[in-house]
Amino acid sequence: MKNELILILDFGGQYNQLIARRVRECNVYSEVVPYHLSLEEIKQKAPKGIIFTGGPASVYGEDSPRCDERIFDLGIPILGICYGMQLMTYTLGGKVLSANKREYGTIDVSINNSSLLLQGFEDINPFLMSHTDYVETVPEGFRNIGSTPSCPNAAMENPEKKLYGIQFHPEVNNSVNGIQVIKNFLFNICNCKGDWLIRSFAQESIQKLKEKIGDKKALCALSGGVDSSVAAVLLSKAIGKNLTCIFVDHGLLRKNEGDEVEEIFRNQFDINLIRVNAKDRFLEKLAGVSDPETKRKIIGEEFIRVFEEEAQKIGTVDFLVQGTIYPDVIESGLGKSSVIKSHHNVGGLPDYVDFKEIVEPLRDLFKDEVRKTGLELGIPENLVYRQPFPGPGLAIRIIGDITDDKLTILKDADSIFREEIANAGLHKSINQYFAVLTNLKSVGVMGDERTYDYTIALRAVETTDFMTGVWSKIPYEILEKVSSRIVNEVNHVNRVVYDITSKPPATIEWE
Repeated sequence: MKNELILILDFGGQYNQLIARRVRECNVYSEVVPYHLSLEEIKQKAPKGIIFTGGPASVYGEDSPRCDERIFDLGIPILGICYGMQLMTYTLGGKVLSANKREYGTIDVSINNSSLLLQGFEDINPFLMSHTDYVETVPEGFRNIGSTPSCPNAAMENPEKKLYGIQFHPEVNNSVNGIQVIKNFLFNICNCKGDWLIRSFAQESIQKLKEKIGDKKALCALSGGVDSSVAAVLLSKAIGKNLTCIFVDHGLLRKNEGDEVEEIFRNQFDINLIRVNAKDRFLEKLAGVSDPETKRKIIGEEFIRVFEEEAQKIGTVDFLVQGTIYPDVIESGLGKSSVIKSHHNVGGLPDYVDFKEIVEPLRDLFKDEVRKTGLELGIPENLVYRQPFPGPGLAIRIIGDITDDKLTILKDADSIFREEIANAGLHKSINQYFAVLTNLKSVGVMGDERTYDYTIALRAVETTDFMTGVWSKIPYEILEKVSSRIVNEVNHVNRVVYDITSKPPATIEWE
C-alpha cells in the first residue's frame, strides 16, 4: 500500500495538507511530518522524495523552524516551497533578504522549462506568490530557473544533488496547472511509479483489521457522517457481527436523516445497530441557550453521556472505533508543530468507555480519499457525498435559542433547498449548501393578511479545500423557485435571503 512515500516536512504552512493531497492525487502516498523529525526517523521511512512546506517565519528569526542540515546530504530529492526554498538557500550558503513590498497574488513567473521540474510549461506561467522574504543569491551549485520583476530567484535547482526550490505555491488552484510541477518532481526527479490506490487501501485495511481484531468485540459511535460511516463499514466487513454501532440521534439532524442512517446500516449492511432517540433529552438541556459555543459544549457533553450509558449496557469491549481522519491528526499537532485546533478524537483515549484499545482505520486518509473508500465499500453515493455537517447539527444553524417548532421550520426549509439543488443537477458542483433559521422576524403579506414571521437565509459555497470558498452563483430561477416553495410550504416563514459572502471574510457556517 505504501511502497512509495513522499515526506512533507511541515514548517507551519497553511497549505501543508493541500500539498499532501496533491501528491496523493498523483497516486503516490504522502505523509505530513514535523519539520524537526530526526534524521534517523527519516532514513527509516526511506522516502522517495521530501517536500518542505511554506510557513510564516523568516529564516533569520530566533525561533524560526529548522530541520537537520544533514538532510541535504542524504541523496534524497528535495523540493522546497516558499519558506522551504528560503530555508534551503539559507542553510546551503545562499542569501535571503526581506522585500520592501510583499508579493501576494497570482503573478506571471518567467521560467526555464528545460528544467526537469518545469517541463511542459510556457516561458511565462501564472503562479500564486505569498511571501515577504525572497532569495537574492542562490547557493553555490544552484542555478536560477524562474523569476518575476520583484523576485529575481522565483525558482532554483541543483540537478546533481536533486535539490529544487520554488517561491510560488503550485499546490493551490490559483497556480495555473500547478499540479504539473508536483508531477514533474514525483516522476521526473523522484522516479515514482504512482501505484498507490484507494482500492488497495480498502482491501488491505480489511485484512489488517481481521488480523488485529480476530473474534474480539468492537464498538463504534456512528453519527451518520461520512467518516464514522466508512469506518463502521470497514470494521463490519472485517469482523461482521462482532461490531456494534451506537447511533445517538440527538434530534438535530436534517429531515429524515436519522431514519436513512438506520435503514442503510441495519438493513443494507446488516450491522448491529443501537439507535438512541435522545431528541427530548437534548432539547431540554438546550432550552433557552442562545450562545453558539455554549450550544456546542452542551451537545458534546450530552453526546458523551448518552454514549457512555449505552456502552455500559454492553459491558467491556476490546476495541473502540473512531472515524479520525488525517486532517484531524495534523490539525491537532504533530510533535512540536503548532496546534491549529484540537479534535475530540485525537490526542488521548476517552475515559468514559470500558475498552482495551482504540482503532482508527481512516487516520491516514483525507476526506476525498474517505469518500472514494466509501464508494469502494458499496456505501450509497448519497451518503458518501452527503453535505459536510457540523457535529452540533442544526443547533448552530438556528440563530438564538432552540425549540422543537424552530427545528421543524429549519428541517422543512433545508429539505426544500437541498431537493431543488439536486433537481437542478447542482448537488455535486456546489460543495456545501444549507438553510439557516435567523432570529429575525419581519412584516409580510400572505393573502390579504399581515404576517410577522421568520427569515430563512440560504448559504451555498464552492470550494476545494474548505479553507477558502466563494459563494455559489446559483441561477436566479432556481433561487426563485426555492424561495417560493419555502414561503408557501413552510409555516412561519415569510422571507428568504441569499448569503453572497465568500470565505474569508465570512466562515461557511453562520455560528
